[in-house]
Amino acid sequence: MSGDGLPEGSVGTLHDAGRVFARYYLRSAFRIRVHGRERVPATGPLLVIANHSSMIEPQLIFGMLPRRSAFLVKAEMFGGIVGKFMLAIGQIPLKRGEIDRKPLMTAVGVLKDGGVVGIFPEGTRGTGDVGAAERGAAWLVRASGATVLPVATRGTLKPADGKRRWRPRVDILVGEPFSPKVGPGKTGLDQGTEELRGELAALVKTLDDWRAEHGFGAV
Repeated sequence: MSGDGLPEGSVGTLHDAGRVFARYYLRSAFRIRVHGRERVPATGPLLVIANHSSMIEPQLIFGMLPRRSAFLVKAEMFGGIVGKFMLAIGQIPLKRGEIDRKPLMTAVGVLKDGGVVGIFPEGTRGTGDVGAAERGAAWLVRASGATVLPVATRGTLKPADGKRRWRPRVDILVGEPFSPKVGPGKTGLDQGTEELRGELAALVKTLDDWRAEHGFGAV
């Protein structure tokens, strides 16, 4: 590891500049509100799990977090200059649907170095409703002992008619950190995965209920 909470080969100053850019450049298109940022632990290994309904959430969460973070991102995003930039800021390419231990071991290294790793446990991008989850997040918890921080995001999807509203309201809700105990074997992974899925799904529902109460759309 690089010693600064990022994978080997990352450039810390470039990573920090990327966070600042991600934090502000989408504000011209969205009215972004973050709730519960103070719940992010200031130190220690932290696994961020989040729902994923568009390509906007990863950028929003990356910029919102008050700490450096390495996200597991689908390998298809790492082509050309963009891919080199993403590697330079410490993001980790992950091949979906394949057995590939290298990115997971890289993420474990970041966590054991006291850093932050982000993952979208639904796997492929969907509605963000967290109806299913892959085992990668639970495996990382078991391998590293990291604390888990759920994060829910709503408001990034276009309406059913396909017409984007003018600066729609986007809410990011940071949940309470928790420390699950993931048991051995496949059974332990399955149980751990369901616990993580349940915590994230409950947080998404809390945000949905709040948005409905205040007159904002669910997605």
